[in-house]
Amino acid sequence: MAFEKIKVANPIVEMDGDEMTRIFWQSIKDKLILPFLDLDIKYFDLGLTHRDATDDKVTTESAEATLKYSCCLNHFVFRYNVAIKCATITPDEARMKEFNLKQMWRSPNGTIRNILNGTVFREPILCKNIPRLIPGWTKPICIGRHAFGDQYRATDTVIKGPGKLKLMFGKLPLLRDIPEGKDEKMEFEVFNFTGEGGVAIAMYNTDESIRAFAEASMNTAYEKKWPLYLSTKNTILKKYDGRFKDIFQEVYEAHWKSKYEAAGIWYEHRLIDDMVAYALKSEGGYVWACKNYDGDVQSDFLAQGFGSLGLMTSVLVCPDGKTIEAEAAHGTVTRHYRVHQRGGETSTNSIASIFAWTRGLAHRAKLDDNAKLLEFTQKLEEACIGTVESGKMTKDLALILHGPKLARNHYLNTEEFIDAVAAELKAKLC
Repeated sequence: MAFEKIKVANPIVEMDGDEMTRIFWQSIKDKLILPFLDLDIKYFDLGLTHRDATDDKVTTESAEATLKYSCCLNHFVFRYNVAIKCATITPDEARMKEFNLKQMWRSPNGTIRNILNGTVFREPILCKNIPRLIPGWTKPICIGRHAFGDQYRATDTVIKGPGKLKLMFGKLPLLRDIPEGKDEKMEFEVFNFTGEGGVAIAMYNTDESIRAFAEASMNTAYEKKWPLYLSTKNTILKKYDGRFKDIFQEVYEAHWKSKYEAAGIWYEHRLIDDMVAYALKSEGGYVWACKNYDGDVQSDFLAQGFGSLGLMTSVLVCPDGKTIEAEAAHGTVTRHYRVHQRGGETSTNSIASIFAWTRGLAHRAKLDDNAKLLEFTQKLEEACIGTVESGKMTKDLALILHGPKLARNHYLNTEEFIDAVAAELKAKLC
């Protein structure tokens, strides 16, 4: 029996990607999304070849489209609000040569995150039959990674020879509203190089972005009814990390304390080293707010502890609470793509990319009050998990289960797995 497609009233922004993820991304659309949804997609090709051809303008355009205002026939103005992104290549020297690039373009994720601002929330996709490297983690852990500034927008340099390194800040001379006597420059001596030289870095963040990070983290923990922890190294970076600690406490006291107490949850700041030790000993069941670099590292630690990078959701939540970008929390699976290029069989885990679609579309459903679409996304996620729990999975997950005894009959190839999920989904939708 033919399935009547669900009408999705408003568009989503699709950001296509690279290599193996690009291959199965198309299969996900063809087999799991488009047969069931009447969906308007605003498509942007973020494959490295096209990024190079457009001088990387397409990356900026895709992020701006997510924030773009559009009009319906009745002149109601809305934002697209929802982006769904495939994994992309961040080029290095080897990629420069491989793709004959004009220049070494920046990380597309970094560019998009700095335009959208906000916080990346990542948490595991739990399958009962996939063992965990940390068996004590009986509940999920959600990491909130601040997706603005710090090392990812830093200015770094190599210092040649002796000299004095200084950090300076001065008010913009064109600003006319600076109070009298308040336009003086601030100057800090960082280090006096006396030998051959070394390296230096300057990085920043803003009160506005830290406050948005705090609000997003507090809101996510409150919705989940889980406690919230912020980790920093404020004992060393007393002013930099101390600012994160102070703003989080201000936001908590002003807007969330009474709500948290009524819900029986709490907020607490911990040192990053103490928090890592606590995480290893805990059973899970909390939101962990991390600065940008810490979140980058600890989200991979979290993924491996729960079993696989292929079993992890990743959603960037913007300060307005309405705009999101959902993505897979892994790379483009280059090794598998090389096999695919040679015509060989691959068994690549597409679950994180499927969940990028479901989480993005679920947010679209909530914004549009579309109950049928929301139900569809839930059933697609259930189909993914159900397929794995029935014993049908890709090689990476089968290897966790079978170890050195792994045989070809223990796993499906890339397309077979997506077909198995499609069959499970159709059964749920009937």
